[in-house]
Amino acid sequence: MSTTTSTTSSVTTSTGTTSTTSTGTTSGPETRRQLRGIRLGDLLDVVGAAVAAFALTGLLASQVLPINHPMGFGAVGVALFVLLYALLVGLTESSVMVRDRLVAVVVHGLAGAVILVLAFVVVFTVARGASALPHLNFFTDDMAQAGPLDPLDRGGIWHAIVGTLLQIAIALVITVPLGLLTALFLSEMPGRLARLVRTVVEAMTALPSIVAGLFVYATLILALGVPKSGVAAATAISIMMLPIMVRSSDVVLRLVPGTLKEASYALGAGQLRTVTHVVLPTARSGLTTAVILATARGIGETSPVLLTSGFTAALNADPTQGPMVSLPLAIFQFVKSPEPTMVARGFGTAAVLMLLVLLLFVVARVVGGRTPLTVDAQRRRREQRRAALAAAWRSELQRTRALLRRGRGQRPSPVPVALEEIP
Repeated sequence: MSTTTSTTSSVTTSTGTTSTTSTGTTSGPETRRQLRGIRLGDLLDVVGAAVAAFALTGLLASQVLPINHPMGFGAVGVALFVLLYALLVGLTESSVMVRDRLVAVVVHGLAGAVILVLAFVVVFTVARGASALPHLNFFTDDMAQAGPLDPLDRGGIWHAIVGTLLQIAIALVITVPLGLLTALFLSEMPGRLARLVRTVVEAMTALPSIVAGLFVYATLILALGVPKSGVAAATAISIMMLPIMVRSSDVVLRLVPGTLKEASYALGAGQLRTVTHVVLPTARSGLTTAVILATARGIGETSPVLLTSGFTAALNADPTQGPMVSLPLAIFQFVKSPEPTMVARGFGTAAVLMLLVLLLFVVARVVGGRTPLTVDAQRRRREQRRAALAAAWRSELQRTRALLRRGRGQRPSPVPVALEEIP
């Protein structure tokens, strides 16, 4: 126990005994954890453990273990890295700090692995389709007048882009109202029927996409005589999107604080008005995320579209008649071809699909981020700027009038306060 001139108190914990002075310093085996920034010792521990794990894995692969695949080399290297890092940290830190550092390095490592995999997929797709993307006709033409042996300056995927947008739009028109109403029923009217509906929705989450396509094909096309079209494909896609929309919306609506609804009821509002004016505006951003998840689930479907819509190389903007191809189906048809130009078109189509999903995500986040609180704050800031600008103009006008009355004839200076300068 260290001795200081100031008052010292002894605190006994499960990990040991520490001494705390009146100045806030702590002596003993436990030290204060730095939560911000990167310490040089932590960085050296990570680098040293990584280098040692790589060298030891190479030695084991060449002398002891029959490791011939990069995946096996990486798995052994990761295990050795975690072990060596724990040993290095344990030389200078307590067991609590060792566990903390291990959890931190594992979490950051998994996050980095996910980012690397995503970056690899994006870079690989764009690189394989780079030869098709620079051609303008790739975005403005269809494949009606182009074949597998034609160069990349002929033909395009305009028909697939239009088909995807139409099918997703129709599927969202079907899915969003139905999914939102179902989620409201589950959250606002609990009971036996709500538990049954929730069980059915959870079971539909694991429904294979080919089963949804077969269901629509058997009911709409064979039984009711609806032709293969974009509407049939959108119906199959909506079946895949519906359980994701319902489950996500149900979770979001159940997170709305009950005090808000109780306050609305106390003010005399009914259940319908409470839902429309309190629950839905409060959960707007979360409901937008639910729509994004449902769209991401449906926009990549291939087998339901192939069963219910068919394939065509020409543009068809009528979703009620004739085959209508989508981007995932076009990717499938292009990539399975042995011709290099068709494979390049397939990867270029995949890059366009990723860009389309990114644009839809950005638009949805912008729209969903406009909650009532942010809209009200933006309105107040605009009103404050207008009031400040009006006050500046009035002050300048009064000064100009005073100068004119005195007969000095001085030219008034411009308004010193600009709109962007007003806080």
